[in-house]
Amino acid sequence: MAMTGVGLALKVYGLAWKLALPLLGLNGRLKDGWEQRTLAGGMPAPADLWMQAASGGEAYLAWEVLRRLKPTGAETLRVLVTTNTLQGYQTLLRAAEEINGRKAGLAIQPWYFPFDAPELMGRMVRRVNPKLAVILETEIWPGFLSACKAENVRVLLANGRMTTKSLAGYMSWPGLFRALAPDRIMAVSETDGRRFGTLFGRERVRVMPNIKFDRMGDAGPMARKNNPLGDLIREGDPFVIFGSVRREEEHDVTRLAAGLMSARPGTVLGLFPRHMHHLDLWRRAMDGAGLNWVLRSRLNGQARPGTVILWDTFGELVPAYGLAKAAFVGGSLAPLGGQNFLEPLTSGVTPVTGPHWKNFAWVGREIIDSGLAVEASGWQDALESLKKIIDHTPPRREVAAAAKQYIRDRRGGAEAVAKQVADSLNKD
Repeated sequence: MAMTGVGLALKVYGLAWKLALPLLGLNGRLKDGWEQRTLAGGMPAPADLWMQAASGGEAYLAWEVLRRLKPTGAETLRVLVTTNTLQGYQTLLRAAEEINGRKAGLAIQPWYFPFDAPELMGRMVRRVNPKLAVILETEIWPGFLSACKAENVRVLLANGRMTTKSLAGYMSWPGLFRALAPDRIMAVSETDGRRFGTLFGRERVRVMPNIKFDRMGDAGPMARKNNPLGDLIREGDPFVIFGSVRREEEHDVTRLAAGLMSARPGTVLGLFPRHMHHLDLWRRAMDGAGLNWVLRSRLNGQARPGTVILWDTFGELVPAYGLAKAAFVGGSLAPLGGQNFLEPLTSGVTPVTGPHWKNFAWVGREIIDSGLAVEASGWQDALESLKKIIDHTPPRREVAAAAKQYIRDRRGGAEAVAKQVADSLNKD
């Protein structure tokens, strides 16, 4: 595509934003930070570095990188950190409070990411005038990238992930995105790297460890005497957790629960819905399967063997994993992307997941190949795997130790990005 074609594409893109902005003003979720998103309330102070973290998850990744940034000169390193969501903004406020409070030569300024209208982004980039812009994960905004190109701002895309579906969407207009390509891309896997290389050119891409591993602590299994749920589950009873199960997999999860309670009738099953407002659905499902159940909030004393506990209280999944002999992690029997199976693993429990766990593909297929986690092809396969783990439960401390080693071997992403940022800033 010729540059005239790129210019035309950006004009059309800008027109689409002009038409969309009045409608976006009606969106309640966008009212938080509206004046910053539109620049109606002014603009932030100039900064040496602009880091964009789309939402809460990326904001935590930004926090990890910022903790490792070390200014090399006498002057304070000014950092603008932006996000698109309220959760992300609140996370960045906490990050700024921690890092600015250390007085370590960094000045962190949180801000909402402006709407990507080329005119707004042009004004914002000229005002901030950064030496380097860092995009975390997959934030490919044409307005932002074109403004950076126009002002000769180098762009680093870090902790990069790209799905096949996303690549297909970008490839519908490859000339535009190649013209706006980041200067350097740090992808979290060879597969992601190849996809970025297809879109932007392989010479720009390198592979890095995923920063998410840096966020995982080294805490081991919780001792039973310290577990706040220790009085609910009698020691020795087989306690199995179905963690973060989703409405869309209700039929298969119910069959899995019924099969497990029939095959191992002394089991206590803790069923944790991913969304609490679907609790009535799970009540009806347990009734339909003829299973005895009790609400966690109504449980007085120890659970009786052969009971399903419908967990209707928040914040107790991790301590529950600390008591479990086996665990199935939901969101994985239907094509929903899966839920976090590292939580039971670091608690010393071998997790069983269904075949759909692409949201956690960053963990690496090696976690299945090594036997640390079990991938089941469907609910029947999951049932057989849970029965084997109940009958021959691996020692909790050995499982947790192997999980910690797996995580430690894959850390270093935040340090790699911080070093790349430092090298880029020191080029000036």
